[in-house]
Amino acid sequence: MTRPPFAPVTEDDIAIVSAQLGRPARNVVGIAARCVCGAPTVVATAPRLADGTPFPTLYYLTHPAATAALSFLEATQVMNEYNQLLSDDEQVRSRYRRAHEGFLADRETLGTVPEIAGISSGGMPERVKCLHALAAHALAAGPGVNPIGDLALARAAWTPDVCECLDYTTADE
Repeated sequence: MTRPPFAPVTEDDIAIVSAQLGRPARNVVGIAARCVCGAPTVVATAPRLADGTPFPTLYYLTHPAATAALSFLEATQVMNEYNQLLSDDEQVRSRYRRAHEGFLADRETLGTVPEIAGISSGGMPERVKCLHALAAHALAAGPGVNPIGDLALARAAWTPDVCECLDYTTADE
């Protein structure tokens, strides 16, 4: 099995992600998506944290503007609409299941954690639970892989193609 194409993580990336999160970044193994300016947007996180805790969320959205846009979207109760779409549309349901399976295969390249076997994130494959996780997966995997993540990104007032980053290089000065 080949590893997903995570960009190697640098010390600068860790500093930026830590600033984005407002806390130290933990167990980042790669950068799965970036803003047009190059700043990390989605990190890939180890499936088992350094303290031994299983961590099923491989793709973690870190960009503050993206996180805010997805939080706003979640507040509109759009997840109910997306859950209904999953219930009603066999094609979307099938694509969502394939996204779940691809997510699990990606995470498996980083190690096997029995406690989270078969568990992905965002509610996949049965429901829509967290748009942040689904959008992160869609950004990491690319368009057409996660249909609900793609829908959420299309509806959110944010895109990685327009930089809304803070100047993290001067944040500590």
